[in-house]
Amino acid sequence: MRSYFKLAFKVLGRRKFFTFISLFGITLTLVVLVIATAILDNMFAPRKPESRFDRVLCLYRVTLRGPENTESMNPGFGLIHDWVYTLPGIEAAGAFSETESIAIYRQNGRSESELKKTDAGYWRILDFKFLEGRPFTAQEEKRGALVAVITDALGHRLFDKQSPIDKTIEIDGRDFRIIGVVPAVPMTRWAAYSEVWVPHTTSKSSEYLHSFMGHYNGLVLARSRTDLPRLQREFDARVARMPIEDPKTFKEIDTGLDTPFEALARDMTNGPLFRTRSNRVLFMRGLLVFSALLFMMLPALNLITLNLSRILERAPEIGVRKAFGASRRALVSQFVFENVVLTLIGGVIAFIVATTLIVVLNVSNVIAAEQFDINLRVFAWGIVIATFFGVLSGVYPAWRMSRLHPVNALRGGAQ
Repeated sequence: MRSYFKLAFKVLGRRKFFTFISLFGITLTLVVLVIATAILDNMFAPRKPESRFDRVLCLYRVTLRGPENTESMNPGFGLIHDWVYTLPGIEAAGAFSETESIAIYRQNGRSESELKKTDAGYWRILDFKFLEGRPFTAQEEKRGALVAVITDALGHRLFDKQSPIDKTIEIDGRDFRIIGVVPAVPMTRWAAYSEVWVPHTTSKSSEYLHSFMGHYNGLVLARSRTDLPRLQREFDARVARMPIEDPKTFKEIDTGLDTPFEALARDMTNGPLFRTRSNRVLFMRGLLVFSALLFMMLPALNLITLNLSRILERAPEIGVRKAFGASRRALVSQFVFENVVLTLIGGVIAFIVATTLIVVLNVSNVIAAEQFDINLRVFAWGIVIATFFGVLSGVYPAWRMSRLHPVNALRGGAQ
């Protein structure tokens, strides 16, 4: 084994161009894989303030289908109130509006911000850490109290170093009293992201309270993860009983309670071929795995091409070793081992580069309030897959080299 290592490093050091190109491909592939996984983890893995989302179901999309027409949009507050709030055996249910851009007015001028309208149940589902104050209560929601929760970043913009608690901000011509301050939330957290949260009952119109489709989203917090399938089945049964307001145009309601990943799959596969939750999830997972494997094959194809191109270059070396009694198995093992060593070196470099890039992303605050982490499990699988492709890319060229006749090999020719 030690001799294989020494020989591999000697060969890789002698063929610097081949080594550089191969390491570049392997490193780039693994770095992209790690960064992409960090972003996906940040979107879907449970973490504050969505730390309970491993037992949360979402209602993000409603589609009406008819023979000639299809209409798809967010659910309305009325649908969530009538069909989600009343689900049996849940810990909490909540609703929140789509994020909207607003202008906040203070004595020192105007500030652009993002606002969500929510109910009190939203604060039981989302795991916000309150730096100051508290969330609004069900009683404040019921009476439409003009109260607001804001982020610490917005508080610093509006009030500098002063505490925002009990101060007022003007939104849409009305003064809202700040009762709570939470840490800033990254944009990748769809349900949690905003800068200002107010009770939905502060809306100037009450028409939204009875709308079936609209601009709201629903959340359900199950008591345990094992309850999720039961709640999905219960809601599916309710969907089958939902009345269709325009039965002449639409014949079917397509919606459901989904996990965050299933909700993404529903949005991306909203067509007749993907009518069941299992089909949508299977397609999305297959697409992600296929994309990852396809991307991982790029350095393997690169190595195969480079290895084939250097067959004649190393032919004299093969001829000498075969003349001195080297077996075909030993020659194949040598070249495969070189590719494995190359892959492992690329993995070490990729880990260092990816870690550095993630630290830079976190420090630079390219995405506000975002904190990325390396998924070591995915990185380990990436190394395993890269090593597999490294072995695969070395087998055929090595086999071709090992079959060279010693005399032809010494002359630099192929068999």
